[in-house]
Amino acid sequence: MPDLIIVRHGQSEYNLENRFTGSTDIELTPEGELEAKKAGALIKNYPLDEAFTSVLKRAIHTLNIILKEIDKTSLPVTKTPALNERSYGDLQGLDKTEMIKKFGEDQVLAWRRSYDIIPPHGESLKETYDRVVPYYEKAIIPKLRQDKNILIVAHGNSLRALMMFLENIGHAEISDINLATGSPRLYQFSSDMQLKNVGYLDQQ
Repeated sequence: MPDLIIVRHGQSEYNLENRFTGSTDIELTPEGELEAKKAGALIKNYPLDEAFTSVLKRAIHTLNIILKEIDKTSLPVTKTPALNERSYGDLQGLDKTEMIKKFGEDQVLAWRRSYDIIPPHGESLKETYDRVVPYYEKAIIPKLRQDKNILIVAHGNSLRALMMFLENIGHAEISDINLATGSPRLYQFSSDMQLKNVGYLDQQ
């Protein structure tokens, strides 16, 4: 019965400053590094065969900390832009509170959480879904079918897109779902890839 664990990177510098990050390549804060260590402690009892991450350094750094924490620094790792955070376009680097003052809370919430509303010159969650899920189906499902246990360390929106697919979450429902930084979520499948169990490791 294969396991899949997903982890959103630890707190980034822009998370701390309440800025839109998106595809900007921002590093972790010291708190983000601590979150990654805590994630590793939670994952330690689960055997892993491979890991996947984006090409953005906050996700790579989180993964490296986790692998060090679980003594698996030699684990095969694939880095792919398919798992990158969505682009927030013109909003990247801007303060979220200031954008609420300028555009209104409803508009900013729609840009951040909706499925198909596109931020100015950015990328919708739907567009993110359309690159994340095909990659998952092509590159990761075959490994799960081989009974390999997989770790994915990526980003809030690329992982929300994957959650939609894995948990059959609807377009409206996804707007209420937020994946906390550094909180591992476990998916356990049967041998025929039916989802048997899902939940956060810090709540089990």
